[in-house]
Amino acid sequence: MNTQLAIQSRRSVKQYDPDHRLSDQEIDALLSLALLSPTAFNIQNWRFVVVRDPELRAEIRQAAWDQAQVTDASLLVILCADLKAWEKQPERYWRNAPQAVQDYLLPAIHDYYAGKPQVQRDEAMRSCGMAAQTLMLAAKAMGYDSCPMDGFDFDRVGKLIRLPEDHIISMFVAIGKALQPAQPRGGQLSMDEVIINDRFA
Repeated sequence: MNTQLAIQSRRSVKQYDPDHRLSDQEIDALLSLALLSPTAFNIQNWRFVVVRDPELRAEIRQAAWDQAQVTDASLLVILCADLKAWEKQPERYWRNAPQAVQDYLLPAIHDYYAGKPQVQRDEAMRSCGMAAQTLMLAAKAMGYDSCPMDGFDFDRVGKLIRLPEDHIISMFVAIGKALQPAQPRGGQLSMDEVIINDRFA
């Protein structure tokens, strides 16, 4: 499936075949593609919690308004981010770059994030959002459907997955074999309403 068709056909599906499982090779392929998602300064601050334990999935479902896709989808990924990735051996992110590039970027990373918790959080959400879209489009290209989710108790889920204090949860992505197609699109706004040329009026 080409990229344009994947974008056009990707929908948020809620009902999944609970007996279907992705193979380890398919999961590795999906996550390998997600790891190619862009991040500012290449800090790769996303962390992908792949929930395989059925009992844990059931507990997370209870913290997610009993939404069936949490347990029934073949794959549940909790997209988190390390808010302090920028200061954890940042030389790793540019180890293959020329020394002049490293000498410029490493201080720039520090200056951009140090002492700026809102910037760190905003970056986490941007990074996870791009990774989630990569996961969903890759899943669609592989013949699977998906559902991005934020309808859950973030604090409760954080406790269930033992989220480190310097991490944050962005969203879930459920991926699997749909039992039925998504409902028709509810209504798209026109381009005239959402596209602004140059500046707001």
